[in-house]
Amino acid sequence: MTSWLNTVHCEDALQGLARIPDASIDLLIADPPYGLGKDYGNDSDKLDAEAYLQWTEQWVDAALPKLKPNGSFYIFLTWRYSPEIFVMLKKRMTMINEIIWDRRVPSMGGSTRRFSSVHDTIGFFAKARDYHFDLDAVRIPYDAETKKARSRSIFVGAKWLEIGYNPKDVWSVSRLHREHRERADHPTQKPLEIIERMIKASCPPDGIVLDPFMGSGTTAVAARRCGRNFVGFELNAGYCELIDSRLAALDDKVA
Repeated sequence: MTSWLNTVHCEDALQGLARIPDASIDLLIADPPYGLGKDYGNDSDKLDAEAYLQWTEQWVDAALPKLKPNGSFYIFLTWRYSPEIFVMLKKRMTMINEIIWDRRVPSMGGSTRRFSSVHDTIGFFAKARDYHFDLDAVRIPYDAETKKARSRSIFVGAKWLEIGYNPKDVWSVSRLHREHRERADHPTQKPLEIIERMIKASCPPDGIVLDPFMGSGTTAVAARRCGRNFVGFELNAGYCELIDSRLAALDDKVA
């Protein structure tokens, strides 16, 4: 077992990525600071627009060589910067999907001078045409009424009817409210449901997932729950401790 594997390194990804061998990673999942000034215990989200886009290009160029030739990349973004970042990434990879994460924000409050923003943008990219994608692992089962409605003889035994349908490119998954049982002490924690879908679809069993901005550690937890390996980086020492505790709790459940 390599020393860097199944570890969240408490350091800047731009330094730590140099230790990860090139062409060793199956899936890259990145949830970087959005450039909106949030407090992550440091100044990582307080760059102006030009500096933010330059920094994004810098870490992307450090991370992409770590992917295997058939590796894939999911990146969480805000609509404010996704157009520029998508253009930059499309010069380096093939864009497979733009995914909209509908956070199921209640219809209350918000601005009176524009429509309320209730989604995050996710870019799905691949290095080559033969990228790994296991659709069957993430199909959504049909309910009993739908199956009954499709009971005509031409549908009997149809694989898609038995195992479910392809998730669409709008993912309606509730954000993690303060009282949610998954919720940890992190301002932008992503739901396990979303990260596990990415891992099951785009990382082969026993493959390796890289997350340069681990935050609360959801990618590490999801990888372990899905039987994959992980490696990641996190600047905030307090978040590194949080990740350790989440992984330890997961191990206790298995034991």
